[in-house]
Amino acid sequence: IRSWLLSSWLLFGTLYPAYYSYKAVKTKNVKEYVRWMMYWIVFALYTVVETITDLTLAWFPLYYELKIAFVVWLLSPYTRGASLIYRKCLHPLLSSREREIDEYIVQAKERSYETMVNFGKQGLSIAATAAVTAAVKASYSFFYFSRECTTVLC
Repeated sequence: IRSWLLSSWLLFGTLYPAYYSYKAVKTKNVKEYVRWMMYWIVFALYTVVETITDLTLAWFPLYYELKIAFVVWLLSPYTRGASLIYRKCLHPLLSSREREIDEYIVQAKERSYETMVNFGKQGLSIAATAAVTAAVKASYSFFYFSRECTTVLC
């Protein structure tokens, strides 16, 4: 049953909306494009929340069926669940916190760049040390091998 639920979740939650997002982009239908963008924003938040709830609520009876029903509700053109959540909750929240979120993202990018530079420096240092160590061992082995050959030949 879980494999069926997982495949249903993938079908309803990702493949179906991905295809209709493609069609909206292809036809340049702005109304559909906006609808699917709202869906993907809500679905991204849902995926984050789901990660936590899967750890804490997976034991709950019909939990997986409720997740699928929720995704179908988000997708339905009749209920317009994703649009409702986006317009009533996410848009006001994101609008009020947009400056803070943008500043946080800039800081995170700067920190990640600095971290990558530091990792790069550490990686180069480790690689250089390994190369020098390998060269020393190789030259020592060559010297030792040459000395043995000379001793044997004499």
